[in-house]
Amino acid sequence: MSSIQRYHVGPRLSEIVVHNNTVYLAGQIAENLEADAKSQTVEILGFIDKLLGEIGSDKQKILSVTIYLADMADYDAMNIAWSEWVPAGHTPCRATVEARLADPRYKVEMSVIAAL
Repeated sequence: MSSIQRYHVGPRLSEIVVHNNTVYLAGQIAENLEADAKSQTVEILGFIDKLLGEIGSDKQKILSVTIYLADMADYDAMNIAWSEWVPAGHTPCRATVEARLADPRYKVEMSVIAAL
């Protein structure tokens, strides 16, 4: 039986769950809620780098990303930051959807699945 490791466990969610050498990150949001979509994306990508690094993974091992945008009008701004960050030749599967996020100041949220 394989084990499940949880990191940064809170009352509603764990920031990281590892099972069978697969890493699952909770939806990541920016802390600077006054920032535009590009800046929020840059901040979120930094959080993803940090969390993956904590458990010995990195962005080259990302398998899939789901990106939630509060407004699809921010798609191009988000993609500018994404394209500067994602490693060439290691682009993951990706879906981008418009969604009403938990706080109207959130412009972007990302959920990640990666290999360990």
